[in-house]
This record gives sequence, structure tokens and C-alpha cells, in this order.
Amino acid sequence: MNAALLIIVLFVLGALGLALLARRGRRMSLEQWAVGGRGLGALMVFLLMAGESFSTFTFLGASGWSYSKGAPAFYILAYGGLAYLMAFWMLPAIWRYATRHKLVSFSDFFASKYDSRALGVLVSIVALMGMVALLTIQLRGLGIIVAETSYGSIAPQVSIWLGAAVMVIYILVSGIHGSASIAVVKDLLILALAIFLGVYLPWHYYGGVQPMFAAIHSANPTFFQFPADGLNLTWYNSTILLTALGYYLYPFNLTSVYAAKSASAVRRNTMLMPLYQIVIAFLFLVGFAAILKVPGLKGAEVDLALFGLAKATFDPWFIGVIGGTGVLTALVPGSMILLAASTVIGRNIYKEGFARHATERQVATVARCALPLFALVAVYFVLRGGATIVSIAIFASSLLTQLLPSLLFSLRSRPFGNKLAAFAGIAAGGAVLACTTIGGVTLAQLFPHAPAVLKSLNTGLVALAVNALAFVIVALCSPRISATMPASVAPT
Repeated sequence: MNAALLIIVLFVLGALGLALLARRGRRMSLEQWAVGGRGLGALMVFLLMAGESFSTFTFLGASGWSYSKGAPAFYILAYGGLAYLMAFWMLPAIWRYATRHKLVSFSDFFASKYDSRALGVLVSIVALMGMVALLTIQLRGLGIIVAETSYGSIAPQVSIWLGAAVMVIYILVSGIHGSASIAVVKDLLILALAIFLGVYLPWHYYGGVQPMFAAIHSANPTFFQFPADGLNLTWYNSTILLTALGYYLYPFNLTSVYAAKSASAVRRNTMLMPLYQIVIAFLFLVGFAAILKVPGLKGAEVDLALFGLAKATFDPWFIGVIGGTGVLTALVPGSMILLAASTVIGRNIYKEGFARHATERQVATVARCALPLFALVAVYFVLRGGATIVSIAIFASSLLTQLLPSLLFSLRSRPFGNKLAAFAGIAAGGAVLACTTIGGVTLAQLFPHAPAVLKSLNTGLVALAVNALAFVIVALCSPRISATMPASVAPT
């Protein structure tokens, strides 16, 4: 066993032990298991939400995109600030309503707001599709990280199975407390590691950040320019807007909101979250440093830019530290996805769809049984691979954003719309995404003579606009949300 692999194994065992110990002194009711008894403070909520947001996608994707895309990659830095601004006003309102009505799952909010079990089931299906895709990304990233940092000692397939098993074990035992305990260690490690790599590598290879950019510009003068077509400035701005709008529509993000002990804890969290953009900025510098030192990476290989440069620079033991930290970036968000998905299945698919009078204990049992099965589905998609699976993953992730109009309209001091409008909006947005993502239809094909500004729009944003329009039209043509529905959830 090489030094890198030994350190990675120690990281995994340490994380598992820490997560299992988090159960001590707690009786794991459904509420305690899923949302921590709604007792997490601002710091813990911050660590959980940061752990979910900064995952293997950030660890691999930020450096990979900066390596391969240049200017368009900066959208990853930009959308967070807008998302946190929206969250400052939106999330405390969601917390107050969820606490008042004892909501546990992501779909509970929509079912309660629109007084519709059927809408809760629809939202659950959309959420589960998105979460399968997101968990697939985490497990695939985990396989890459372990295979690269162990110098090929462990095949990606083995690490994917082991990673999924670790997540399932500690979530079954400790619930959200297990993820929270790992998040503390993981966030400290990734922050320190990102800053170190982002500072050291440019200085080591180029003598500083400015000389690095000068060398890249000299080798490729157009690298930091937006292309005329494709990932141009229009795509950049529309993608920032779309991603920011859907940032908190990932079900596991709302699970962390539900777990907070107060609305002020949620609001303080949104004020702290921009600090985490530092991680992305430093990982960008790693990707830029690799451009001239690890040339020739194409396609999916660009995600290996960080590891290619690190393995050429550091001793195996330090590669093990990088790998161990990377594993934690998969375990925390991956486990929260599993927790959110199993809770949705228990609360909204099983109880609302098939067993309306099920007790909390029965719901908790179904949720725990669903958890390993959901993990198996994600592992199946990871191991199957293929371009078709990727297109489904993109479609499913984009689909989550289609829940935004229904969410925002329900947060008004006088809620607007009804369950018919919510159904219509989600269906209309989903249909547009199905045509463009799965069907392969592009805006350029639909509007061949339109200006480049229109043809370069992110199709997810177009789907969201169609969604909102459908919601408004149906809402105006049908009765409003019932006056008996609680409406006093506007932010203060």
C-alpha cells in the first residue's frame, strides 16, 4: 500500500467514525434524523450548506473549466453572489413556514403551500430525478479522485461502491448529524488546501500570479476572450442568472434550512456564504497554472488538471491528503442528497401517495429502507456511464430550477396562484427542457434567423420563462390559493 492510499483510507475511516459518533445521546425520531431536531446554529448550517455547495463538482470542475474554457469559466464565481443575495430574503421566510408547519422534506413545502398532495408527489418526482443526477456526479467524482490520488491502486468502480456504502451506513445511523460532523473537518481542509495550492503552484512554476497570466496570454492571446458563438457573453450572463435562481432549489439545501434553530441563523448563514467563493477563486488559479505545465487534456480529461499538476509537484503523502480531502467533498453532499431523497420517498411518495394514515415511525422505516436502494440506483447510472446518461443528468439538474416560480409566488404576503398553476408551470418548463436537452433541439434550429444574442441564451432560462408565463396565465384564469392557507411568511 503506497503512502497516498494509506492516507486516503485513514481519511475515510476517520470520517466514518466521526459520523457514527455524532449519534451519541440522541433519540433518532424522523425529525431528529432528517433535520436535526431543528436545532442547528448558524455556524453548523453554514458548514452544511457550504459542504453541499462545494462538492466534487467544485473540486474537479472549477480547476477543469478554468484550464479548458478561460473566460466562460468565471460564471462559476459569479452566480454564487447573486444566489446568496436572493437567499438573504427568501430562506428565512421558508424556515418560518417550515417550522410552523413541522415540514421535514423538500416536497412538504409545496404540498402544504398549495394544499395539494398530488403536487407534493409531482415535486417529489422532479426532485428525485434531479437528486439521482447530482448523486451520480458526486460518486463519479469520488471514483476519479481516489483512482488518481491512489496512483491507480484502487479502481474507480471499487471506490464508488465503497463511498456509497460509507454514506449509507452513517446516514442510517446518525442522519443529518453525521453529515454535519464531517462537514466541520471537510470545510477546514478544503479551504486550507485550496488557498495553499492556489498560491504555491503559480509561484512555484511561474514566479507569481501575474507572470502566470502573462505566460498564458503569450501562448494563447485569445484564451481569456469570450468566443463569438457558443459559450459567449450572452450564454455567460444567462447561465449566471439561471444558476443563481435555482441555487437553493436543490432539495438537500432546503434540508439544511429546515434544520436551523432560528430564522436569524439562516440569514447569518447567507451573509457568511460568499466567503466560500474564495475556495473557487484559488482552485481557478490551480487550473490556470496547469495550462502550460500539463498540456493536451481534452474532453472529460480536463477535470484531471488539478491532479496532473499536483502529482508532478508533490510527494505521494501530500497527494494522499489532497485525495482524502477530495473524498470528503463527495461524502458530505452525497450523504445529504441520500438523506433528502429518502425523506422525500418516505414522506411524499409513500405516505402522500399510498398510505395517508401512516405513522411517523412507519414513514421513518420506509425512508431508511429507501436510502440504500436510492444509492444503488445512482451507482448503476455511474457505472453504466455513456453520453445518454450525461444528457439525462443535465436535464434532471435543470429541471429542479423549474420549481422556482411555484416557490416564489407562494412566498408573497398574499400568495398568488394555485395548484393548477403550479402543475402547468412545471409541466411547461419540463416540456421545453425535454425538447432541448433530451431531444437535442437548439434555439439556433428553432430560430435560425434570430440574432446571436437570442440563439446563445441558456435553454434552461428559456424553459423557466415559459414556466413562469404558464403559471401566471393559469393563475389568472383560475381561483387563487385558498384564503385559509397561511400567508404570513414574508421576510421581515
